[in-house]
Amino acid sequence: MRQSARFIASAAAGLLALSSLTACANDAAGSTADTGSGGGGGKGEHVKIMVGGLDKVIYMPAMLTQRLGYFSAEGLDVELLSEPAGVQAETALVSGQVQGAVGFYDHTLDLQVKGKSVESVVQFSRAPGEVEVVSNKAAGKITSPKDFKGKKLGITGLGSSTDFLTKYLAVKNGVKVSEFTPVAVGAGPTFISALQRGSIDGGMTTDPTVATILDKKAGTVLLDMRTPQGSLEALGGPYPSSSLYMQTDWVNSHKETVQKLANAFVKTLKWMSTHSATEIADKMPADYSQGNKFLYAAAIKSTLPMFTEDGVMPKNGPETVEKVLKAFNPNIKNAKVDLAKTYTTEFVEKATG
Repeated sequence: MRQSARFIASAAAGLLALSSLTACANDAAGSTADTGSGGGGGKGEHVKIMVGGLDKVIYMPAMLTQRLGYFSAEGLDVELLSEPAGVQAETALVSGQVQGAVGFYDHTLDLQVKGKSVESVVQFSRAPGEVEVVSNKAAGKITSPKDFKGKKLGITGLGSSTDFLTKYLAVKNGVKVSEFTPVAVGAGPTFISALQRGSIDGGMTTDPTVATILDKKAGTVLLDMRTPQGSLEALGGPYPSSSLYMQTDWVNSHKETVQKLANAFVKTLKWMSTHSATEIADKMPADYSQGNKFLYAAAIKSTLPMFTEDGVMPKNGPETVEKVLKAFNPNIKNAKVDLAKTYTTEFVEKATG
């Protein structure tokens, strides 16, 4: 793609804006509510949801539901907060800072073996939406996960789902988790900078970071798990990832509220399935495009196949996640996981989308 000097300057400014966006995500979410652009407007029951990166396309249903006005239509005042990695959203949930978390379903299994009862109540996706990229400098040295040995690989955070999946890909291909170095570099500008500086040889990230890396020619794609087919090839089956998960006790004591959340999210998933990537991009905050709306729409288009249309857990998905985690996580490998307690379809089945 040809880039003019004006566009490059604009894109750079967009990346700086994105850095500010992540740091000020709480304000961004609040301002959406204040303007009435799909926010709760301070009316209705207040619910806090922590998202493992509001600007990540894999978690797009969270902000999109607010922008479409579906939360407020259900009588909810939802406050969307943001952390750069899913593991931090998990921490906020179990500590009681928020009532819900938007992050990867695999955290529910990890938490169960730690004695915490958490369940996915709306399953946004059936594939990870993640992409393993390698820097141009390391491209000739990393041609498959078999080459991870001795390399520095970027992840959003230690204990995050990118950490889990990277470890699985390594172990599956004969590389011990002790034979490579995971480096927590977040996503967006921090990930791209680490890739360009050589702080990492490659790493796992999502759109719109992937689209920006390819546009800048800062790296190449090694493995693409943004589609069900990509998930099948890399992980052996559907891999339910982004979801709304909540503490089971809270779900059971607030069923009416959880039902309203499920109604809103299922409406959004159905809306996404009948609209183009460009139409979706038009609904999102302007800052999310990082100065290039065309590139942002392309990033959404690449990731759309991962999403469910009804919020229902994909068949055999939990089993695939358990297999992945047991391959490298000794705590889960030696524990019996009750998968039936890690998710519920009670609310999405009743959703009036």
